[in-house]
Amino acid sequence: MVILLSDPRVRAVPVRECGEVLVPLDASFGPARALVRRGLADRLAEAQDALPAGISLLVVEGHRPVAAQRAIIAAYSAELCAARPGISADELAVLTSRFVAPVEVAPHVAGAAVDLTLVDACGDELDMGTPIDATPEQSDGACYFAAAGIGADARAHRDLLARVLGAAGLVNYPTEWWHWSFGDRYWALATGAAAALYGPAEPGSDTGGDEGVAA
Repeated sequence: MVILLSDPRVRAVPVRECGEVLVPLDASFGPARALVRRGLADRLAEAQDALPAGISLLVVEGHRPVAAQRAIIAAYSAELCAARPGISADELAVLTSRFVAPVEVAPHVAGAAVDLTLVDACGDELDMGTPIDATPEQSDGACYFAAAGIGADARAHRDLLARVLGAAGLVNYPTEWWHWSFGDRYWALATGAAAALYGPAEPGSDTGGDEGVAA
């Protein structure tokens, strides 16, 4: 059973902010130079080194400001409301969280998550079954990591992604094959950690906080 980011169990995970700064990923991860927490950057480098020759990680997004998170939530919620007239607020919150996290638990807002894919030696993206950021509606559910019906190459590439990122300590959000995180509340719930390591962060700000204070 897929646990969504709207699940109360995710919100219940405490945050013990460790104070790691946001750092830009180097150019080997692509031109975005995404900002992520130091611990996540180190683990992405470990995963990059574990890939076969000629294949690399391409990170398209890391830290996301709160305002950007709210904008994505608003836009996707509007799409769902248009497609499902009369949808209840509770159902809307659940369906929205398949694609974008509530702000208070959002891994991207904490600098704890990346959206990424695999590229070949020429920088061309490998077949992953759907584009990054394909919604469940657009992809007919093929955006789910374990979706049936994707091609053999896409399945092999997703499995390779899972092997190297999982070995480096990251966890996948099952509704998005491209979304991987470390140190956030979802990661803590998935791994059985006592608390998340990272709460909301902003570039250039003090990310430290009182132990045990939930984000």
